Amino acid sequence: EDVLLAEQFCAQNGCTRFAPAHGRDERDRMWEARHHAFYASAAANPGKRAIVVDVAVPISKFPELVELAREALAEAGLGGPILGHAGDGNFHVGIFYGEDEVQKAHAANDRIVHRALELGGTATGEHGVGIGKAKYMQREHGEGLTLMKQIKGLLDPRGTLNPGNIFVDG
Repeated sequence: EDVLLAEQFCAQNGCTRFAPAHGRDERDRMWEARHHAFYASAAANPGKRAIVVDVAVPISKFPELVELAREALAEAGLGGPILGHAGDGNFHVGIFYGEDEVQKAHAANDRIVHRALELGGTATGEHGVGIGKAKYMQREHGEGLTLMKQIKGLLDPRGTLNPGNIFVDG
């Protein structure tokens, strides 16, 4: 039933080919292909760097955000894959850019993340906050961020656990 529902949804949204995996071997091959998609994109963009956007939104908002990501890339004149986990509303955009496109790439990233937050999502679907997403934490968590910092201070008063990540000024 789930496969039929997914196929119907894809067909209604312009899907040109639907190939579900049947059995463990087919599923494993699909996962391997998905895993290598980013590396194939990197190979197709020699000499370029990439920002990997990692956001998640409520599933009902997923198509809207994927479309916005496409628009953000197109308007910036940048390329890259959009890969995701539609079943949990999470996806990744590899924004490939050259030396003269740094600002455009960061602007596209910001646009996608800000829209994810507006849609009730998160700036980090599965890759963590680290340094790169610290600048979005205040907007996402509001006053909750103060509480997070206080808890971190209680558990790690000397700042030795994962120093310089998450609670850096972004």
